[in-house]
Parts: sequence; structure tokens; C-alpha cells
Amino acid sequence: MQQLREAFREPGNFTLGVEEEVMLVDRQTLDLIPQAKPALERVCGDDRFKLELPASQLEIVTPALSSAAEIQEFLTAARADLAAAVSDLGGVMSAGVHPFAAASGPVHRDGRYEGVAQEYGPVAERQLVCALQVHVAVPGERRALAVYNALRSHLPALAALAANAPYHEGVDTGMASVRPSICQQLPRQGVPPAIESFEALAADWAWGARAGTLVRPARWWWELRPHPLHGTLEVRVPDAQTTPEDAAAVAAVVHALVRWLAERHDAGEELAVEPSWRIAENRWSAYRHGLGGQHADLRSGQRTPMREHLSALLETLAPVAAMLNAGPQLEHAQRLAVAGGAERQRAIASERGVRGLAAWLMGRFTGRAGG
Repeated sequence: MQQLREAFREPGNFTLGVEEEVMLVDRQTLDLIPQAKPALERVCGDDRFKLELPASQLEIVTPALSSAAEIQEFLTAARADLAAAVSDLGGVMSAGVHPFAAASGPVHRDGRYEGVAQEYGPVAERQLVCALQVHVAVPGERRALAVYNALRSHLPALAALAANAPYHEGVDTGMASVRPSICQQLPRQGVPPAIESFEALAADWAWGARAGTLVRPARWWWELRPHPLHGTLEVRVPDAQTTPEDAAAVAAVVHALVRWLAERHDAGEELAVEPSWRIAENRWSAYRHGLGGQHADLRSGQRTPMREHLSALLETLAPVAAMLNAGPQLEHAQRLAVAGGAERQRAIASERGVRGLAAWLMGRFTGRAGG
């Protein structure tokens, strides 16, 4: 409990950071290769790069930065450095899932992943998924909880904007993102519960520890969570993005959204705390249909096309993004809201097949989106 309070007492003032999970692939077959440990050796202890659970995956981690523009600069450099360092092993790509790899693969069974691999067994081996996790530091316990509870309602819109995983095991799944369907084989997935207080959250974590189901808070795997070490709200709903520009655009939206909600709270507005099941209804549409889905108002039930809902939200956030020096990144997000990752993947696959799609994803890893 005290650790939670200390974490949110004086964190960085709305600083921004991301963790993005990326895949290592064979340059010829384009299939996943379990070479994460050799790849990490190639970067010689560079703390921008970390191991993840799958043996075919690395994570790029940013420090706390001030803007999405800095995130874009950091990721562009980190991706280029990683791709160059591991070129003798293979290539690198980024998406929510690999478009044709087998559903299961080797995982790391040591260090912090030993317990996960042992407890979840074959389910852990199916977690060949890549997310873009966005952290925003929110100073103050009351403010952080108010923003957290309100931010839950916006997770489906963020999911639709960032949906980037329509293919799995070589077939079109019919989903804009199949990643949540894979993740939900693990516990504590999807729309997070509302949190009444840090005392209530600490009590939940303590219950989980006593029950043996939540051995540490890091396994609080919901799509949004307060991070007890960093003093951030961690948004875990976006798929990993194809390019650094796409990733920075999604981060810009999250950053502006958190700041906008915080400003409303600070102005004395009581931010709405909506039922999780209603949010989950919008979540389903976001992952199934992506930008082509519907967004239901959480009070009235009135439906609006997701593209229209996102367009209005991004227009609202534009002044905040400009204040945060992320105007170009928000403009890129507005383009993603018209045709995002899932749409681009389907367009490429229709012309080149799923192997051509994998080659395109690898080619786009360090550069701008496009043909």
C-alpha cells in the first residue's frame, strides 16, 4: 500500500514511455526464430532491449520522455540499431501477431519467466503476441485513480485505432486483432475493474497473493493498470505497430487522452466510472471490426460508427496534443483512424499473400508506412 502511494506521490509530470514487443524472423522463410538470447548478446548490454516470454521476441523499452515526438525519435533509432545488430541472425518485424507462424513456440523458462512457463504450460507457449504498452506518469493518488477509472471507457477506441493483427496461422481470422483472443487464455485479461482506492487495490493484490493466483502485482495483466513501481498508468490495449511512426502516433493519443482527463478532473469535473461489461461490449466490436465497427454510448446505448467516434475524439485531443508537442504524431493518428494496421495488412496480403505480408512487415520495421 505504501509503495503504491509513494509511486504516485511525485512521479515525472505526465512523462511518457513505451514498451514495444517485436518479433525475430528468418530472412528466407520469414518464420519466427527462437533467437532472442543471441540477439540480446548482439546489442551488448544496451538497456533499450529486454527479453520477453517468447524465445522469438525482444522488447524495446524507452525511458520516461516528454512527448510522442521524442518517443518517435527514440524508437526510430532503437529499431534501426536492433535490426543492424541482429542482421546475421535474421530480420525483425512488428505487429500484434505473426501472420503465418505456428500458434505455439518456445518460451524462456528461466529468470522472471520461470514461474509463468511452469504455471501456464502450453498456454504460455501460445502467447506469441506483441503489444505496445504506453505509460503516462500521473502525479497524485486521487488524480491517478480518477483518470484510471475514466480511461477504461476509452480502451475500445484505442484498441480499434491500434488493431494490427488480422492474420494468424496463415489465415484471415475475421478479426481486426486476434491478439486478445490469444491473451484471454491467461487470467486477468480485458477490461480492468474500476478501482475505488489504493487500499482496495492493495487488498485485491493481497487476496491474490494468499490465494496463490497473483504471486506478484506484475501479473495484474488487465488492458490498463496502475504501475506500482513507475507511478504510471500503463495502457496495454494497443497491438504492436508496424512502424515507429505508427507507434508514436498511438502513444500521442494515449498521452493526450490522459492529460485531457486529468485536466477535467483538476477543473472539478467528476469523471464517469462506467460498468465494465458495457465497455467490454465496445471492446468486442473494436477487436472484431476495428475501425469498421460501432461504438455504443455507455449511457444511452446510441451507436456511432467507430471511425466517426475516433475522429471526434482526436479532434477534441488535438489542442492537448499540440500543447504536448505532438501535433504531427496526432495528425498521423488521424490517418490511422481512416486506414489503420489491420486494413493495411489485408490490402498487402490480398496482393502478395501472407508471406508477402510478412516480408512487407519486416521491410517496414525501421521506416515509414507505405507500399
